[in-house]
Amino acid sequence: MNTPAQSNSKNTVAITVLTSLFFIWGFITVLNDILIPHLKNVFSLTYFQAMLIQFAFFGAYFVGGFIYFTISRLYGDPINKIGYKNGIIVGLLLSSIGTALFYPAAQFHYYGFFLSALFVLGLGFAVLQIAANPYVAILGPESQASARLNLSQAFNSFGTTIGPVIGGYLIFEYFNLGASGAGSVIKPYLMLTGLLILLIAIIKLVPLPKIQQEDSATKTNGALAYSHLRYGALAIFLYVGAEVAIGSILVSFIGLDNIAGLDESKASALIAFYWGGAMIGRFLGAISLSNMAVQKKYPLMLLIAMATFSVIFFVVDTRNSISFGQISPYLGFMALNYLAFIVGKSLASRTLMVFSIFPVMLLFIGMFTSGNLAMWSILGIGIFNSIMWSNIFTLAIKGLGDDTSQGSSVLVMFIVGGAIIPPIQGLVADMIGVQLSFFVPMFSYLYLAWYGWKGHIVKAPHIKSL
Repeated sequence: MNTPAQSNSKNTVAITVLTSLFFIWGFITVLNDILIPHLKNVFSLTYFQAMLIQFAFFGAYFVGGFIYFTISRLYGDPINKIGYKNGIIVGLLLSSIGTALFYPAAQFHYYGFFLSALFVLGLGFAVLQIAANPYVAILGPESQASARLNLSQAFNSFGTTIGPVIGGYLIFEYFNLGASGAGSVIKPYLMLTGLLILLIAIIKLVPLPKIQQEDSATKTNGALAYSHLRYGALAIFLYVGAEVAIGSILVSFIGLDNIAGLDESKASALIAFYWGGAMIGRFLGAISLSNMAVQKKYPLMLLIAMATFSVIFFVVDTRNSISFGQISPYLGFMALNYLAFIVGKSLASRTLMVFSIFPVMLLFIGMFTSGNLAMWSILGIGIFNSIMWSNIFTLAIKGLGDDTSQGSSVLVMFIVGGAIIPPIQGLVADMIGVQLSFFVPMFSYLYLAWYGWKGHIVKAPHIKSL
């Protein structure tokens, strides 16, 4: 029998391994933001057609989540049968097949083939999300689940921070093959295939704690019987859709003459501040939502915020030779973010509500101003997106018990928001312009504020709300 110390040690190893996994899938996911403007030019696509990249990728989340949910109702929870570790390996295997398919897609020079490759990649990530998120959440006390997920998601955001910088360099410059520009994605995605296969080998060898819950097939509503799970699913839909839509159109937005007028390569480097903001906020969220003493908590948050900002500045400066004066407006958003954590009072629901209000204001500023003010307002939204996934996820699965994995599959299913909302914004951008199209994600943040205020409340008996 394991002692508490042994159990804690195994949990630490497991969370470390899972954190590396979160980093990799963040890095790969954000490359879609590079593919959109790149393949838009290669295949002469409209904004709507280019946004089908996100439709294919995130649509796979819905398909994968729906299949999982159906199987769990009819035959019992698949991951509970094969184990979280094997579930993660299955997800990585599917993902590696998806990245490998970029080779024939580029060889055939067919846009539809790229979309198919992204769909397979998305299926793999759907399985990873279903397995890894609840695994991190249950590897320790329930009261600290949001803190653990925020920490893992922070490294996911580190991947999304350096992804546009490295990916933009490799695809737009280093491997750019001129007229046959689609071929510039071959080597980067084959490298990712090798990395995913290496991860499979590592996870296969590393011992991870086995966690099993009561499991049986059910034809009842299961997790859907909980209203906070249903409202949480819609919150995931709208959050992912808004975050992905904004990130997907940022290169085009920054390239507008009345904003910054930068080319794709330079604009892609600045996206690091959008996704990097999520990294800053998630590291702070891991501290803020922990049980650390207040007198230590806020000074440490300030120190981590500045250290993380320095990493982002170094990454962007290395790629784009940017001065500190040019990015100094971002410090204002960091100050607002720090204040928002204090107002949130270390409560997952309250913090979610507060963090959802700021993007509404920033989107409004971004739509109706120009130049640096508009650009930094939109880039600054990323730091407020930071804790949303972790807080929504833990609020939505709280109190589900044996239905936790099934509830997780429902939430993963609704990541499909990343497939639906970006094409809608792309269609609106084709009609009224990129800048005004930002009113589309604004509605998402209004709902998220409500979910943090009222929608998260658990109605099941004997369960207290966060």
